[in-house]
Amino acid sequence: MVKLIYLVSGPMGRTPEGQEELQRRRAFLKRHAAAETEVDITDIDRGPGSIESMFEEYLSIPATAQRAYELQQEGWDGILLGCYGDPGLDALRELVDIPVVGAGEATALMAASLGHRFSIITVTQSVIAAQEKQMKAIGIDSKLASVRAVDIPVLDLRRDRELAIEACVNEGRLAIEQDRADTLICGCMSMGFLEIAEQAGAELGVPFLNPARVQLKWLEALLGAGLTHSRRAYMTPPKLATGKAATPDDLFHISQN
Repeated sequence: MVKLIYLVSGPMGRTPEGQEELQRRRAFLKRHAAAETEVDITDIDRGPGSIESMFEEYLSIPATAQRAYELQQEGWDGILLGCYGDPGLDALRELVDIPVVGAGEATALMAASLGHRFSIITVTQSVIAAQEKQMKAIGIDSKLASVRAVDIPVLDLRRDRELAIEACVNEGRLAIEQDRADTLICGCMSMGFLEIAEQAGAELGVPFLNPARVQLKWLEALLGAGLTHSRRAYMTPPKLATGKAATPDDLFHISQN
């Protein structure tokens, strides 16, 4: 039995509607997890309600990194970083030894193996440049056909799922016909948990990757193979490695001298 935790990069549970969404996402993860996998979900106590800009992404990182460190201490075997933009993924890997899987990275690498060119169908115009930059950082931008937005804010997706599906189908068709994409990705976790990719992909006739499902299976595969990230790539912060800081929170209090 392995224990996985989905870490939402925002305080989703601070409202009754958010608590309901956490429960719905927990049920989704349990439904798609392997029989030998225990999976749960948690969020952070501060940060933006949704991430639709680089500023909001940066705001989410400190609390997410601190929570990741705590989750390792609590005995979880792996972490699913709960935002498609993978905010702070490298920082989380520096802090913990257990594998941390970013949905954006996992789906991009998976999409690259399924075709020649993939497109990302995301939420708003404000994240297009960030997702293009994300693909370049992953090293997969040569296979990126395009990033297209449905122009529906994250928090509005659930209010009209059929409209969101229709918009994804429309943008997906343009990506195929105009950008020569042969594989598509939902570039938002809220899209993933609404299972938009499955319905839109069936209509478009190409692989349409759901980041919530791909991320989960990627982490299960890593743990099944006994793998985690390289410490040569993601080195422990020196102040933690040498004992000058006992926890990540202590890094805020160490003198510049």
